[in-house]
Amino acid sequence: MKLYSETSGEGPELILLHGWGAHSGVWTGLRELLSASFRVTCIDLPGHGHSPYTASAMVSLPVLAEAVLAIAPPRASWLGWSLGGLVAQQVALLEPGRVERMILLGSTPSFIRREDWACAVEAGVFEKFNEDLLNDPQATLLRFIALQTRGSKQAGDDARLLRRMLLEPSPDSGALQAGLQLLRQVDLREQARKNHASTLLLTGTRDTLVPKQALSAMAALFPNAGLALIDRAGHAPFLSHRDETYKVIHRFMTDTATVSEHA
Repeated sequence: MKLYSETSGEGPELILLHGWGAHSGVWTGLRELLSASFRVTCIDLPGHGHSPYTASAMVSLPVLAEAVLAIAPPRASWLGWSLGGLVAQQVALLEPGRVERMILLGSTPSFIRREDWACAVEAGVFEKFNEDLLNDPQATLLRFIALQTRGSKQAGDDARLLRRMLLEPSPDSGALQAGLQLLRQVDLREQARKNHASTLLLTGTRDTLVPKQALSAMAALFPNAGLALIDRAGHAPFLSHRDETYKVIHRFMTDTATVSEHA
C-alpha cells in the first residue's frame, strides 16, 4: 500500500503529518506560507484523504511509521500535528538518521492521563469516543472537532473550518477506530529520552487536548527540546493563528539554536 502525498516549494525538506480524522487539506494555509522557504511534503495517513485503508497499515504505531517512511524523502524535518506527532516521534525512533528536526504541534508522547502523567486527557474521554464511533462515525468526528477547537479565541470559526476541511472526503471508519486506539494506547515517554533530534514543542495556550502545562513535562523527557506557545489558540493554532504559528515554525527551522521562547 502506497500512501498519497503532495509536494510543493523548494528548499530544505519538511514533512507535514495531519491528526486523527483529518487529511492533508488541513494544512492548505500553512503549507502555502512554508512552501516559500521549504520543499513541503504533505502525507495522507491510511484511510484519510486520498490514501487507501487496510487494517494492517495501522495495526501499530511502528507499522504506521514504516508506511510513512516508505514515501518520505531520505532526510527531512518532520512536523506532526496531534496523532501525526506520535507518528513523527516513532519515525525518529526507527530512523533517527532521517530526521533533521522535529516539530510536535499539539502533540505529546502520551495523550492519556496516567498515574505519573497528569497533563493529559482522561482515558474515559477517548473510550467514549470509541463507543460512539461504532454507532455514528460522522457525529463522533464532529464532536471531536468541537473538542479540538474548545477554548480557542474563535472556537466557532475554527470548528466550521475544520468541518469543511475534514469531512470532504470523510475518513474511513476503520481508520478512525484504529487511530483512536493509537491515541488511547501509545505511551512514548520512555522512548522520548532516546530522541536526540532538535525538537520544538508547540501548542496553543487554550489547547484542551495537550494543555500548555504538558510542555514543561515533555521538555524534561526530550534531550534537545525547545518550547513555544501560541497565545489564545486551541488545538489547531495553524488554523486560528496561522501567521503566528508559521513565524514560530520558520524561526525554529532556520535558526541554528533551539527555539525556547513563547510566540
